[in-house]
Amino acid sequence: MSRMLRTVLFAFFCCLAGGGAFAQNPADLEAVVSTDAGVFRFEFAPDKAPKHVAQFIALASKHYYDGGAFHRAIANAIIQGGDPGLKDPATPRARWGTGGLNLLPSEFSDMKHERGVVSTVRIPNQPNSDGAQFFVCVSPQPALDGQYSAFGRVTEGMGVVEKISQGAADSSGLLSKPVRILAITLEPKRQEPFKNATLDELRKTVTLETTLGTLKVKMEPDWAPETVRNFLKLVSSGWYDGTAFHRIVKGFVVQGGMAAGRASGTDHPADRWVHDLKAEFRPDVKHTRGIISMAHSEDPNSANTSFFLVLGDAPHLDGNFAAFGRVVDGLDVLAAFEKEDVDGETPKRRLELVSAHIDGMGVKSQAP
Repeated sequence: MSRMLRTVLFAFFCCLAGGGAFAQNPADLEAVVSTDAGVFRFEFAPDKAPKHVAQFIALASKHYYDGGAFHRAIANAIIQGGDPGLKDPATPRARWGTGGLNLLPSEFSDMKHERGVVSTVRIPNQPNSDGAQFFVCVSPQPALDGQYSAFGRVTEGMGVVEKISQGAADSSGLLSKPVRILAITLEPKRQEPFKNATLDELRKTVTLETTLGTLKVKMEPDWAPETVRNFLKLVSSGWYDGTAFHRIVKGFVVQGGMAAGRASGTDHPADRWVHDLKAEFRPDVKHTRGIISMAHSEDPNSANTSFFLVLGDAPHLDGNFAAFGRVVDGLDVLAAFEKEDVDGETPKRRLELVSAHIDGMGVKSQAP
């Protein structure tokens, strides 16, 4: 380990001991990577590569990466940055990627180089030559598993990582124009809304502002507690805002809540919390007009964001879909949906869930 790195690490751990700004478990921190192509965040995996995590946090807290760049990219595969030499615009192109290496021994683990994984650059064919440079996987790179020290995973902003990877580059992957790292800062990891809410705390009413008017939907956590928890989480984080109602089957359902229908783009900061739900089907809960329920594919455990509002009695859905609430105000809005012109089951004009909020909760949590 170099003398410089020992000094930085010593200062970092002194900060920890003294109750400084980063006196937290590294698992509770995130790196915020601000570039001239946008911002992405990643969480740390101290259980997989503790020395690499400590090094990155120490260096970032000393502004080591600020003013550097991502200098190498393979389209839709990886991006690489963190060479301190890139802070100097006069650094010869032939020297890009040669700085900040040979600082740490490798920490190989069972962490796979999947999409979004952050790992450490080393000197080719030289064991235990890991350094301060890092790379981010845009797509799975199984050939790198067990060969490089993975230490983090992107939680927000994969669209930015993809964009960087698609920059013009030469045959060796060096970008024609480096993407500047404006700053890498450390912040507490965002907390998932409603993660630990009790059943009573899930008894909320949600207001849905749509193109055709306002609906109020009362949550029914006794029917499907984890489905309600998921819906409230996405509402409170603004995930549903600006999404479209993409399907209307008159007398049956109106369906929405998919990322592909969001006017501002498919990426959202709360994507980190989107996951498939274990089915919570109740044959005794009837799919009647005004019920809200979760859509899923042929796999009953595949519901995640898309929901539907029932327009007419649909007993064949009972016990096969997770109903989790009911419309308590705005049934006239459901009638308005049924009057819309459709092409098959697709509305002929854009019908949007303009905004969703939880009554009495005030400002949305985790707003970007």
